[in-house]
Amino acid sequence: MSEKKIVLVTGASQGIGAATAGAFARAGHTVVLAARSADKINTVIEGLGDDGANCIGVPTDVTDPDSVKALFATIADKCGRLDVVFNNAGVGLGAKLAGDVTWEEWRSVVSVNLDGAFLIASGAFHMMQHQDPQGGRIINNGSISAHAPRYGSTPYTTSKYAITGLTKCLSLDGRAFNIACGQIDIGNAASAMTEQMNKGVPQADGTLKAEPTMDVEHVANAVVNMADLPLDANVQFMTIMATNMPFVGRG
Repeated sequence: MSEKKIVLVTGASQGIGAATAGAFARAGHTVVLAARSADKINTVIEGLGDDGANCIGVPTDVTDPDSVKALFATIADKCGRLDVVFNNAGVGLGAKLAGDVTWEEWRSVVSVNLDGAFLIASGAFHMMQHQDPQGGRIINNGSISAHAPRYGSTPYTTSKYAITGLTKCLSLDGRAFNIACGQIDIGNAASAMTEQMNKGVPQADGTLKAEPTMDVEHVANAVVNMADLPLDANVQFMTIMATNMPFVGRG
């Protein structure tokens, strides 16, 4: 096991976030789980058994600056510092052509995937910059969509392209403060968000096809491995995906 760290995971009440929080806890790290639902966070922590003793649940709305500010105040009070952030909270929207996406739908996706990611990254950066010893690591959850869009995915894909810009800016700004930033782009990890893939999702050629998925634990382990690096080394971008999903080449 690497040196014990204080780790924040957002979107930690389900799917990739819950799996990753569990992987960090089993590795012996202190894990702060942030998500909107206190009940769901507690269920995740209880499911970890003895490993849950190293977990702290903090109900948080990542789209609300005051809620995010309170999250970092709690981390400072209970943990004294922050070493790693998995900036994971995100939402999607069913396949919908750009001209049919309402303003409310656009904002519902972008407010979580981009505004929320910025608020968490900014708060973490500030804390890491001013703590002693200085520094830490931010890992942003991008997506395969950060490289190539899905049909009918304007809000989600736009937000994930923007995450790549956020990652690069954090990496550059963080150099002087020993803050590393990387991004993991995930394709078809099995979770509640990808259940529809077993039934069929729209393809670029207009057909509806089921797509292969992979165990979410592979993603969780990859994030932990990224976080285990010393701060003078960084995985800038990692892509982890179901091997046979339609992404590489022409499908």
